[in-house]
Amino acid sequence: MNDQNDILIIDAVERYIRGEMNPDERLHFENLRKTNGEIDQLVVEHTLFLQQMNRFGEWKNFQASLQEIHTDLAEQGKINSERLKGKARVVYLWNKYKRVAAIAASIAGVTALSISSLVWSISPKTDIKKLQDLSRDLQAVKIEQRTQKNVVNTLKNQITVEPAIPFKSGGTGFLIDSRGYLVTNAHVVKNAKNIGVQNKSGQNLHAIVVYEDVEKDLAILKIEDESYRPLPAIPYSISRSSADLATPIFTLGYPRDEIVYGEGYLSAKTGFNGDTLSCQVSIPANPGNSGGPVLNSDGEIIGILSTRETAAEGVVFALQAKHIFKALSELKKDTSFNRVKVPTSKSSLAGLDRSQQVKRVEDFVFMVKVN
Repeated sequence: MNDQNDILIIDAVERYIRGEMNPDERLHFENLRKTNGEIDQLVVEHTLFLQQMNRFGEWKNFQASLQEIHTDLAEQGKINSERLKGKARVVYLWNKYKRVAAIAASIAGVTALSISSLVWSISPKTDIKKLQDLSRDLQAVKIEQRTQKNVVNTLKNQITVEPAIPFKSGGTGFLIDSRGYLVTNAHVVKNAKNIGVQNKSGQNLHAIVVYEDVEKDLAILKIEDESYRPLPAIPYSISRSSADLATPIFTLGYPRDEIVYGEGYLSAKTGFNGDTLSCQVSIPANPGNSGGPVLNSDGEIIGILSTRETAAEGVVFALQAKHIFKALSELKKDTSFNRVKVPTSKSSLAGLDRSQQVKRVEDFVFMVKVN
Protein backbone atom coordinates (compact mmCIF):
# COMPACT_ATOMS: atom_id res chain seq x y z
CA MET A 1 0.00 0.00 0.00
CA ASN A 2 1.25 3.50 -0.81
CA ASP A 3 1.14 6.49 1.53
CA GLN A 4 -2.09 7.83 0.06
CA ASN A 5 -3.85 4.49 0.56
CA ASP A 6 -2.48 4.29 4.12
CA ILE A 7 -4.02 7.66 4.92
CA LEU A 8 -7.38 6.70 3.43
CA ILE A 9 -7.39 3.41 5.36
CA ILE A 10 -6.52 5.17 8.63
CA ASP A 11 -9.27 7.69 7.97
CA ALA A 12 -11.76 4.86 7.37
CA VAL A 13 -10.62 3.08 10.54
CA GLU A 14 -11.08 6.24 12.62
CA ARG A 15 -14.58 6.80 11.19
CA TYR A 16 -15.43 3.18 12.01
CA ILE A 17 -14.14 3.44 15.59
CA ARG A 18 -15.98 6.72 16.19
CA GLY A 19 -19.27 5.42 14.73
CA GLU A 20 -19.31 7.94 11.88
CA MET A 21 -20.04 5.41 9.10
CA ASN A 22 -23.53 4.93 7.71
CA PRO A 23 -25.04 1.42 8.09
CA ASP A 24 -23.99 0.28 4.60
CA GLU A 25 -20.40 1.47 5.04
CA ARG A 26 -20.17 -0.12 8.47
CA LEU A 27 -21.46 -3.48 7.18
CA HIS A 28 -18.96 -3.41 4.31
CA PHE A 29 -16.09 -2.50 6.66
CA GLU A 30 -16.97 -5.24 9.15
CA ASN A 31 -16.96 -7.79 6.32
CA LEU A 32 -13.56 -6.43 5.29
CA ARG A 33 -12.25 -6.95 8.85
CA LYS A 34 -13.38 -10.59 8.75
CA THR A 35 -11.55 -11.30 5.49
CA ASN A 36 -8.46 -9.11 5.95
CA GLY A 37 -6.33 -9.78 9.02
CA GLU A 38 -4.19 -6.67 8.48
CA ILE A 39 -7.23 -4.39 8.54
CA ASP A 40 -8.56 -6.11 11.67
CA GLN A 41 -5.19 -5.73 13.41
CA LEU A 42 -5.05 -2.07 12.36
CA VAL A 43 -8.47 -1.46 13.93
CA VAL A 44 -7.31 -3.03 17.22
CA GLU A 45 -4.03 -1.09 17.30
CA HIS A 46 -5.64 2.18 16.28
CA THR A 47 -8.32 1.78 18.94
CA LEU A 48 -5.59 1.42 21.58
CA PHE A 49 -3.73 4.36 20.07
CA LEU A 50 -6.80 6.64 20.23
CA GLN A 51 -7.50 5.52 23.79
CA GLN A 52 -3.91 6.38 24.72
CA MET A 53 -4.24 9.78 23.05
CA ASN A 54 -7.49 10.42 24.91
CA ARG A 55 -5.80 9.56 28.19
CA PHE A 56 -2.92 11.86 27.27
CA GLY A 57 -5.39 14.67 26.52
CA GLU A 58 -7.16 14.07 29.81
CA TRP A 59 -3.82 14.15 31.63
CA LYS A 60 -2.89 17.44 29.94
CA ASN A 61 -6.19 18.96 31.03
CA PHE A 62 -5.65 17.65 34.56
CA GLN A 63 -2.10 19.00 34.61
CA ALA A 64 -3.34 22.41 33.42
CA SER A 65 -5.97 22.44 36.17
CA LEU A 66 -3.32 21.60 38.79
CA GLN A 67 -1.11 24.36 37.42
CA GLU A 68 -3.95 26.88 37.72
CA ILE A 69 -4.64 25.78 41.31
CA HIS A 70 -0.95 25.94 42.10
CA THR A 71 -0.63 29.46 40.68
CA ASP A 72 -3.72 30.60 42.57
CA LEU A 73 -2.49 29.19 45.90
CA ALA A 74 0.99 30.64 45.34
CA GLU A 75 -0.48 34.11 44.68
CA GLN A 76 -2.46 33.82 47.92
CA GLY A 77 0.75 32.92 49.76
CA LYS A 78 -0.67 29.63 50.96
CA ILE A 79 2.09 27.50 49.45
CA ASN A 80 5.75 27.82 48.60
CA SER A 81 6.03 27.31 44.85
CA GLU A 82 9.76 26.43 45.14
CA ARG A 83 8.89 23.19 46.93
CA LEU A 84 6.93 21.84 43.93
CA LYS A 85 8.88 20.25 41.12
CA GLY A 86 6.10 20.53 38.54
CA LYS A 87 8.42 21.47 35.69
CA ALA A 88 10.51 18.34 36.10
CA ARG A 89 7.35 16.27 36.20
CA VAL A 90 6.09 17.84 32.96
CA VAL A 91 9.41 17.19 31.21
CA TYR A 92 9.31 13.54 32.24
CA LEU A 93 5.76 13.06 30.98
CA TRP A 94 6.54 14.90 27.73
CA ASN A 95 9.48 12.59 27.08
CA LYS A 96 7.25 9.61 27.75
CA TYR A 97 4.42 10.66 25.42
CA LYS A 98 6.13 12.81 22.79
CA ARG A 99 6.39 9.90 20.33
CA VAL A 100 2.64 9.30 20.54
CA ALA A 101 1.92 13.01 20.18
CA ALA A 102 4.23 13.30 17.18
CA ILE A 103 2.55 10.37 15.43
CA ALA A 104 -0.89 11.84 16.10
CA ALA A 105 0.14 15.28 14.86
CA SER A 106 1.64 13.74 11.73
CA ILE A 107 -1.50 11.72 10.94
CA ALA A 108 -3.75 14.69 11.64
CA GLY A 109 -1.67 16.99 9.46
CA VAL A 110 -1.39 14.64 6.50
CA THR A 111 -5.08 13.67 6.72
CA ALA A 112 -6.12 17.32 6.86
CA LEU A 113 -4.02 18.12 3.79
CA SER A 114 -5.42 15.09 1.96
CA ILE A 115 -9.02 15.99 2.78
CA SER A 116 -8.43 19.66 1.91
CA SER A 117 -7.00 18.67 -1.47
CA LEU A 118 -9.92 16.35 -2.13
CA VAL A 119 -12.51 18.99 -1.18
CA TRP A 120 -10.73 21.61 -3.30
CA SER A 121 -10.63 19.31 -6.32
CA ILE A 122 -14.37 18.56 -6.28
CA SER A 123 -15.70 21.91 -5.03
CA PRO A 124 -16.83 24.62 -7.44
CA LYS A 125 -14.41 27.52 -7.69
CA THR A 126 -17.20 30.09 -7.41
CA ASP A 127 -18.68 31.32 -4.13
CA ILE A 128 -20.85 28.66 -2.50
CA LYS A 129 -24.45 29.79 -2.03
CA LYS A 130 -26.77 28.39 0.58
CA LEU A 131 -29.55 27.90 -1.97
CA GLN A 132 -29.42 26.78 -5.58
CA ASP A 133 -32.33 27.23 -7.96
CA LEU A 134 -33.24 24.16 -9.96
CA SER A 135 -33.16 25.67 -13.45
CA ARG A 136 -31.19 23.74 -16.06
CA ASP A 137 -28.34 24.76 -18.39
CA LEU A 138 -29.29 23.80 -21.94
CA GLN A 139 -26.24 25.22 -23.72
CA ALA A 140 -24.64 21.78 -23.74
CA VAL A 141 -27.54 20.29 -25.71
CA LYS A 142 -26.64 19.86 -29.35
CA ILE A 143 -28.89 22.03 -31.50
CA GLU A 144 -28.31 19.75 -34.49
CA GLN A 145 -29.80 16.78 -32.66
CA ARG A 146 -32.84 18.77 -31.63
CA THR A 147 -33.32 20.02 -35.20
CA GLN A 148 -33.21 16.49 -36.55
CA LYS A 149 -35.78 15.43 -33.96
CA ASN A 150 -38.05 18.32 -35.00
CA VAL A 151 -37.80 17.29 -38.65
CA VAL A 152 -38.86 13.74 -37.76
CA ASN A 153 -41.80 15.10 -35.75
CA THR A 154 -42.76 17.33 -38.67
CA LEU A 155 -42.90 14.37 -41.03
CA LYS A 156 -44.85 12.28 -38.56
CA ASN A 157 -47.33 14.92 -37.41
CA GLN A 158 -47.51 17.00 -40.62
CA ILE A 159 -46.90 20.21 -38.68
CA THR A 160 -44.64 23.14 -39.38
CA VAL A 161 -41.75 23.61 -36.95
CA GLU A 162 -39.86 26.88 -36.80
CA PRO A 163 -36.05 26.82 -37.05
CA ALA A 164 -34.45 25.61 -33.83
CA ILE A 165 -33.71 28.29 -31.22
CA PRO A 166 -30.48 27.95 -29.21
CA PHE A 167 -32.12 27.75 -25.79
CA LYS A 168 -29.75 28.42 -22.89
CA SER A 169 -31.63 27.32 -19.79
CA GLY A 170 -34.72 25.48 -18.76
CA GLY A 171 -36.96 23.96 -16.16
CA THR A 172 -40.37 22.35 -15.85
CA GLY A 173 -43.96 23.55 -16.00
CA PHE A 174 -47.39 21.95 -15.61
CA LEU A 175 -50.81 22.80 -16.97
CA ILE A 176 -53.42 24.46 -14.77
CA ASP A 177 -55.82 24.93 -17.68
CA SER A 178 -55.82 22.43 -20.55
CA ARG A 179 -56.19 25.26 -23.07
CA GLY A 180 -52.50 26.00 -22.63
CA TYR A 181 -51.88 27.79 -19.31
CA LEU A 182 -48.89 26.48 -17.36
CA VAL A 183 -47.30 27.25 -13.99
CA THR A 184 -43.53 27.38 -13.49
CA ASN A 185 -41.00 29.34 -11.41
CA ALA A 186 -40.31 33.00 -12.15
CA HIS A 187 -36.56 32.35 -12.11
CA VAL A 188 -36.95 29.84 -14.96
CA VAL A 189 -38.26 32.54 -17.35
CA LYS A 190 -36.31 35.48 -15.95
CA ASN A 191 -35.25 37.93 -18.72
CA ALA A 192 -36.53 35.50 -21.37
CA LYS A 193 -36.50 36.62 -25.00
CA ASN A 194 -37.99 33.38 -26.30
CA ILE A 195 -39.81 30.63 -24.43
CA GLY A 196 -40.48 27.15 -25.71
CA VAL A 197 -42.33 24.31 -24.03
CA GLN A 198 -41.87 20.68 -25.00
CA ASN A 199 -44.26 17.86 -24.22
CA LYS A 200 -43.51 14.23 -23.47
CA SER A 201 -43.60 13.38 -27.18
CA GLY A 202 -40.93 15.95 -28.03
CA GLN A 203 -43.28 18.46 -29.69
CA ASN A 204 -41.97 22.02 -29.30
CA LEU A 205 -44.41 24.87 -28.84
CA HIS A 206 -44.04 28.63 -28.41
CA ALA A 207 -45.17 30.20 -25.12
CA ILE A 208 -45.29 33.63 -23.47
CA VAL A 209 -45.33 34.91 -19.89
CA VAL A 210 -48.75 36.26 -18.88
CA TYR A 211 -48.10 36.59 -15.13
CA GLU A 212 -44.96 36.84 -13.02
CA ASP A 213 -44.37 37.25 -9.27
CA VAL A 214 -40.64 37.41 -8.54
CA GLU A 215 -41.12 37.55 -4.76
CA LYS A 216 -43.03 34.26 -4.73
CA ASP A 217 -40.95 32.88 -7.61
CA LEU A 218 -44.10 32.06 -9.56
CA ALA A 219 -44.97 32.55 -13.24
CA ILE A 220 -47.90 31.62 -15.48
CA LEU A 221 -47.23 30.89 -19.14
CA LYS A 222 -49.61 30.60 -22.08
CA ILE A 223 -48.93 28.37 -25.05
CA GLU A 224 -49.44 30.45 -28.19
CA ASP A 225 -48.85 28.04 -31.00
CA GLU A 226 -51.13 26.94 -33.84
CA SER A 227 -49.90 23.38 -33.38
CA TYR A 228 -51.19 23.11 -29.82
CA ARG A 229 -54.33 21.10 -29.28
CA PRO A 230 -56.10 21.46 -25.91
CA LEU A 231 -55.76 18.34 -23.79
CA PRO A 232 -58.61 16.50 -22.03
CA ALA A 233 -59.59 17.39 -18.47
CA ILE A 234 -56.63 17.81 -16.13
CA PRO A 235 -56.50 14.75 -13.83
CA TYR A 236 -54.97 16.42 -10.76
CA SER A 237 -56.31 19.19 -8.54
CA ILE A 238 -54.56 22.13 -6.86
CA SER A 239 -54.61 22.06 -3.05
CA ARG A 240 -55.68 25.18 -1.17
CA SER A 241 -54.25 23.97 2.16
CA SER A 242 -50.86 23.04 3.57
CA ALA A 243 -49.89 19.37 3.66
CA ASP A 244 -49.11 17.47 6.87
CA LEU A 245 -45.61 16.45 7.89
CA ALA A 246 -44.45 13.10 6.49
CA THR A 247 -47.02 13.25 3.67
CA PRO A 248 -45.77 10.96 0.86
CA ILE A 249 -45.15 12.96 -2.31
CA PHE A 250 -43.96 12.50 -5.87
CA THR A 251 -42.88 14.80 -8.67
CA LEU A 252 -42.28 14.78 -12.41
CA GLY A 253 -39.81 17.03 -14.18
CA TYR A 254 -37.15 17.51 -16.82
CA PRO A 255 -33.63 17.39 -15.34
CA ARG A 256 -32.83 15.58 -18.62
CA ASP A 257 -34.42 15.38 -22.08
CA GLU A 258 -37.03 12.87 -20.95
CA ILE A 259 -39.48 13.15 -18.08
CA VAL A 260 -38.12 11.91 -14.73
CA TYR A 261 -40.04 10.65 -11.69
CA GLY A 262 -39.01 11.24 -8.06
CA GLU A 263 -40.62 10.45 -4.73
CA GLY A 264 -40.18 11.44 -1.08
CA TYR A 265 -42.11 13.09 1.73
CA LEU A 266 -42.89 16.49 3.25
CA SER A 267 -40.20 17.16 5.85
CA ALA A 268 -41.16 20.69 7.06
CA LYS A 269 -44.16 22.97 6.65
CA THR A 270 -41.94 25.99 6.06
CA GLY A 271 -39.09 26.65 3.66
CA PHE A 272 -35.52 27.88 4.02
CA ASN A 273 -34.98 29.79 7.29
CA GLY A 274 -38.67 29.44 8.15
CA ASP A 275 -40.01 30.94 4.90
CA THR A 276 -43.81 30.63 5.19
CA LEU A 277 -44.38 30.83 1.44
CA SER A 278 -42.66 27.50 0.92
CA CYS A 279 -42.37 24.03 2.40
CA GLN A 280 -39.43 21.62 2.65
CA VAL A 281 -39.50 18.25 0.93
CA SER A 282 -37.09 15.36 1.09
CA ILE A 283 -36.77 14.28 -2.53
CA PRO A 284 -34.10 13.90 -5.22
CA ALA A 285 -34.01 17.11 -7.28
CA ASN A 286 -31.59 18.33 -9.94
CA PRO A 287 -31.24 21.33 -12.24
CA GLY A 288 -34.23 21.17 -14.57
CA ASN A 289 -36.73 20.31 -11.81
CA SER A 290 -37.56 23.98 -11.19
CA GLY A 291 -41.29 24.53 -11.68
CA GLY A 292 -42.16 20.83 -11.38
CA PRO A 293 -45.36 19.82 -9.57
CA VAL A 294 -45.25 18.19 -6.13
CA LEU A 295 -48.21 15.82 -5.76
CA ASN A 296 -49.55 13.85 -2.81
CA SER A 297 -50.89 10.29 -2.97
CA ASP A 298 -54.41 11.54 -3.79
CA GLY A 299 -53.15 13.34 -6.88
CA GLU A 300 -53.38 16.87 -5.45
CA ILE A 301 -50.63 19.35 -6.29
CA ILE A 302 -49.34 20.73 -2.98
CA GLY A 303 -46.25 22.58 -4.18
CA ILE A 304 -43.97 23.76 -6.99
CA LEU A 305 -40.29 22.75 -6.79
CA SER A 306 -37.98 25.76 -6.77
CA THR A 307 -34.65 25.45 -4.91
CA ARG A 308 -32.42 23.09 -2.99
CA GLU A 309 -29.97 23.65 -0.14
CA THR A 310 -26.40 23.33 -1.38
CA ALA A 311 -24.95 22.17 1.95
CA ALA A 312 -27.35 19.25 2.48
CA GLU A 313 -28.38 16.35 0.29
CA GLY A 314 -32.09 15.94 -0.44
CA VAL A 315 -33.15 19.22 1.23
CA VAL A 316 -35.43 20.77 -1.38
CA PHE A 317 -37.91 23.63 -1.17
CA ALA A 318 -41.22 24.09 -2.96
CA LEU A 319 -43.59 27.05 -3.17
CA GLN A 320 -46.90 26.07 -1.58
CA ALA A 321 -49.50 25.44 -4.29
CA LYS A 322 -52.16 27.61 -2.62
CA HIS A 323 -50.35 30.69 -3.95
CA ILE A 324 -51.43 29.71 -7.47
CA PHE A 325 -54.96 30.88 -6.61
CA LYS A 326 -53.82 34.38 -5.68
CA ALA A 327 -51.74 34.55 -8.85
CA LEU A 328 -54.77 33.56 -10.89
CA SER A 329 -56.88 36.24 -9.18
CA GLU A 330 -54.26 38.83 -10.14
CA LEU A 331 -54.16 37.50 -13.71
CA LYS A 332 -57.94 37.75 -14.07
CA LYS A 333 -57.82 41.48 -13.45
CA ASP A 334 -57.01 41.48 -17.14
CA THR A 335 -60.42 40.58 -18.59
CA SER A 336 -58.84 38.63 -21.45
CA PHE A 337 -57.94 35.92 -18.92
CA ASN A 338 -61.34 35.66 -17.21
CA ARG A 339 -61.93 32.14 -18.50
CA VAL A 340 -58.78 30.61 -17.00
CA LYS A 341 -59.72 28.02 -14.39
CA VAL A 342 -57.64 26.06 -11.90
CA PRO A 343 -58.66 22.42 -11.29
CA THR A 344 -60.04 22.40 -7.74
CA SER A 345 -62.51 19.52 -7.80
CA LYS A 346 -61.43 16.14 -6.44
CA SER A 347 -58.53 14.63 -8.34
CA SER A 348 -59.37 11.70 -10.61
CA LEU A 349 -56.04 10.15 -9.55
CA ALA A 350 -57.21 9.22 -6.04
CA GLY A 351 -57.20 5.47 -5.45
CA LEU A 352 -54.95 4.65 -8.42
CA ASP A 353 -51.57 2.99 -7.96
CA ARG A 354 -48.55 5.23 -8.50
CA SER A 355 -47.64 4.00 -11.99
CA GLN A 356 -51.18 4.72 -13.23
CA GLN A 357 -51.10 8.17 -11.61
CA VAL A 358 -47.82 8.98 -13.37
CA LYS A 359 -49.17 7.84 -16.75
CA ARG A 360 -52.11 10.20 -16.38
CA VAL A 361 -50.05 13.16 -15.20
CA GLU A 362 -47.03 13.08 -17.53
CA ASP A 363 -48.93 14.44 -20.56
CA PHE A 364 -49.64 17.61 -18.59
CA VAL A 365 -46.02 18.26 -17.54
CA PHE A 366 -43.79 20.18 -19.97
CA MET A 367 -40.13 21.04 -20.34
CA VAL A 368 -39.71 24.83 -20.32
CA LYS A 369 -36.84 26.19 -22.46
CA VAL A 370 -35.61 29.78 -22.45
CA ASN A 371 -33.12 32.03 -24.15
